[in-house]
Amino acid sequence: MKAAIHQPHYLPYPGFFHKLSLADVFVIMDDVQYDKRFTNRNKILAPQGPIWLSVPINKAEKFMPVSVVEINNSLPWREEHWKKLTYSYKNARWFRLYQDYLEGVYKREWALLFDLDFETVKTLMEWLGVRIPVVKESELNVTGEGTERLVNACKAVGADTYVSGAGGRAYMDEHAFERAGIRLEYQEYTPVEYPQRFSKEFVPNLSVVDLLFNVGPASSRALKGVPVGPAEELAQPSSRD
Repeated sequence: MKAAIHQPHYLPYPGFFHKLSLADVFVIMDDVQYDKRFTNRNKILAPQGPIWLSVPINKAEKFMPVSVVEINNSLPWREEHWKKLTYSYKNARWFRLYQDYLEGVYKREWALLFDLDFETVKTLMEWLGVRIPVVKESELNVTGEGTERLVNACKAVGADTYVSGAGGRAYMDEHAFERAGIRLEYQEYTPVEYPQRFSKEFVPNLSVVDLLFNVGPASSRALKGVPVGPAEELAQPSSRD
């Protein structure tokens, strides 16, 4: 049993889902402090280049657990995000395959950032063929800090292997996993190039929606390192095309 443990992200980049594809269960960290890097934002590719989509939060809660961080709905972020997505991708080959769901996301008023991230990540996993259970860390009653917390989460879901991002080498106590009898496996991820609109040179590590809109169902192959190219663009995306 392999476990991946990660904080929620907003429309994560493909490497996030590549790590999940290596695991048998995903523990989503809903009771740790909000992380401003990607919990509420990510990049897409617009005609002028990469741009951020950022979900505004109530800043008084930025040091709170991510599960209680509220979205600042006094700002028209939902309209702005949907406008930027349609402006950038409405003519992308596979945009219409995902349009209805995403339009519904932006028509709904979300109170909590975690709920938005959790709902969309689960759907993106389904689209990418990453069909593993998703467990909220708060439901496991996990305690501890740093590596100890990761070890305890693995124990709680019965995992004998922890799948870590490559960056984990810099801060984790590898011996703590060894003492607990848990194998440590590091993700090796290299972005696979795919056809993109508006850019002559490939722009890696954008939100996974850029991958989905451009190559559609072939996105699941890209996560596995299989090259995708113009041949995928010639396929029929849907009956509405």
